[in-house]
Amino acid sequence: MQGRSLQCAMPATHDLGYRLLFAHPELVRELVTDFTSFTLLNDVALSAFERVNPAYVSDHLSARQDDIVWRVRLGDEFLYVYILIECQSGVDRWMALRMQTYIGLLYQDLVKGHELSPGLLLPPVLPLVFYNGVPNWSASMDLSGLLMQAPDELAALQPSQRYVLIDQQRLDKTALEANASLLALLFRLELSAAPDVLYEVMPALTTWFAAAPQANLRRSVQVWINALLARGASERALLVVGNVEEDADMKGKLDIWAEEFEEIGFQKGSAEGMAKGKAEGKAEGQLAALRGVLGSLLRIKFGDVPELVMKRIDQAPEAELHRWIEHSVNAPTLPAIFGRDAAPTQGQSG
Repeated sequence: MQGRSLQCAMPATHDLGYRLLFAHPELVRELVTDFTSFTLLNDVALSAFERVNPAYVSDHLSARQDDIVWRVRLGDEFLYVYILIECQSGVDRWMALRMQTYIGLLYQDLVKGHELSPGLLLPPVLPLVFYNGVPNWSASMDLSGLLMQAPDELAALQPSQRYVLIDQQRLDKTALEANASLLALLFRLELSAAPDVLYEVMPALTTWFAAAPQANLRRSVQVWINALLARGASERALLVVGNVEEDADMKGKLDIWAEEFEEIGFQKGSAEGMAKGKAEGKAEGQLAALRGVLGSLLRIKFGDVPELVMKRIDQAPEAELHRWIEHSVNAPTLPAIFGRDAAPTQGQSG
């Protein structure tokens, strides 16, 4: 049996937005086909993608439950090709070593679960690092670059592990503008200067929203945009989209988003927009942004959110909002996050 998968550990609020995007097979396929040299997913139907549970552990490492894992059926057989994606805002010198560890855990889980090929062979792995940080990626892309030179007679016994780097900040601008995929459009939204966002990217997004039939994907894109705006929040709350269930006036929401991008002057690297505004006003904007992102995420997963929960969100400090956002990604129910305040009954008290 074989398949393909994707892992993403993203602690920041905007990284949460990427985690939601890569929970959709359309964007997993676009990531590989449009931003790597590999063609193995080019003609694979979305129905061949299946999300799987990555709750594997070792004797010394806890479960990586924030990972996103897919398996993909190819033709008449199942090939487990695991795509490991680590979304980084900074450069991790030890990434090649981390990749080797993750792949080892994946293999261990396949062996324990008896999910191998008929010949009891381990599947191939495509490890990806999706990097959206500003500094140039300087880490070795091969484990051999982290090892001391071994004596010649031991050289063949040393471990080897490589990964593929997708460096968002340094994507070719011309190629990106020529790419009509949704993921390319979102990358442009993050990387472009305000005028390009206003006159090129937002109109294209408006067209996409009008044609996109997948409600869950539309809502994940909304959360991603909200999280992106949260990084540039200044003196006022930039997140005006409250209920992602209400898609009727999407054009109006996009117009407001465009105005907000223009106002914060979102530039490549995200520095200029965040540098504007006073520190106190920026902090207030960030809190409002986090509350909007959390509310949107909860509605995507659980539908209507009880009034008591919304009151707690409105009064919560930043640290608690971050904790709830992280917990909500994998929590099975609202009560698992908020306790009895989220129980589906009337007349609750705090």
